[in-house]
Amino acid sequence: MKITGIKQSRHRLPLDPPFVPSWDTRPRHHFDLDLVRVETDEGLCGFGAGDSMAGFAGHEDLFIGQDPMNLDRHARVIENISFHYGRCWPLDIALWDLAGKILGQPVWRLLGGHSNKVRVYASSGSLRSPDELVDLALSVRDAGMEAMKVRFHRPHWREDIAILEKLRTAIGDRLELMVDCNQGWRMPWDTAQPWTLKEATTVARELEKLAVYWMEEPLHRGDYRGMQQLRAQTDIRIAGAEMTRELHEIRHLIEARCLDVLQPDAAVTGGLSGLSRIARMAIDSGLAFTPHTWGHGIGLMANAHLAAGVAGSAFLELPHDPPVWTAERRDFGLTVPIKPNKEGWIELTDNPGLGLELDENLLAST
Repeated sequence: MKITGIKQSRHRLPLDPPFVPSWDTRPRHHFDLDLVRVETDEGLCGFGAGDSMAGFAGHEDLFIGQDPMNLDRHARVIENISFHYGRCWPLDIALWDLAGKILGQPVWRLLGGHSNKVRVYASSGSLRSPDELVDLALSVRDAGMEAMKVRFHRPHWREDIAILEKLRTAIGDRLELMVDCNQGWRMPWDTAQPWTLKEATTVARELEKLAVYWMEEPLHRGDYRGMQQLRAQTDIRIAGAEMTRELHEIRHLIEARCLDVLQPDAAVTGGLSGLSRIARMAIDSGLAFTPHTWGHGIGLMANAHLAAGVAGSAFLELPHDPPVWTAERRDFGLTVPIKPNKEGWIELTDNPGLGLELDENLLAST
């Protein structure tokens, strides 16, 4: 079997009302699905999604005519392209989806077969009033999920702490709470400075009082020494690495003991090929591995196969911020949106590849 074509397409879903994420100062009036398909001479096709893969066009010849099952070779080429251009890792996801279809096996089993399910935590995306946040938390618990991530990014972190205190008072210990500080990176137009180590330490002390499960991205992504010191002098788990660009940087975060919880995203860095190795390295080093998933449902499902099949992760991020961010919005273009069961787990099937089906009629119209 040979690869005969790689096709990219963009599909746009208008958002009305718009979505206003905590990490972005600009409301989002549309959501784009950047889809990549890998076709073969035997009629099988694998697909992936995530980044726009800027700069990939013109490099298709590096894959066409090749055996689709040579995944290590393909991953090395994708890594080279991603160094010179954009993040092209959705192609690696598509190749794993294709490999599963060729072999008649689900990706989670090809990656190691540790488990066919993973427990999710509800990951909110917007800044809510105290009452709205409490309502969301109660609905999350009623839906069977046991944990929720709260976003910080108000004008001062003390405002965020005050709202978190009200949430903890209202829900007690019915939910594990995580906090995303959003200090690791910025949108291109956001020139705000990240917290200093002293600020992050002060916030960590407040979060400890509120029994927060982990503190995500409390410092700039390159402040390795600061992360080491913060991790050493606080009891709360320190999480990060969701947008770390290269695999060697993630390996350094592990070796330098910068984090307790590693959160790379297969659609952003390393694909399933690279992060399957990173996940094992993290586990061997005594760290938690739980991928970032704020993108389309195809990327979410790829990370679910990774978290379940390789790592047996304690938690997986599930973007969940109704009514502005729902499974139907996030997963548009799929025939069935991805949702957890009543106990708060994503259950993976034995269907080949990622086990997803595209809604071709909808995609043709967007």
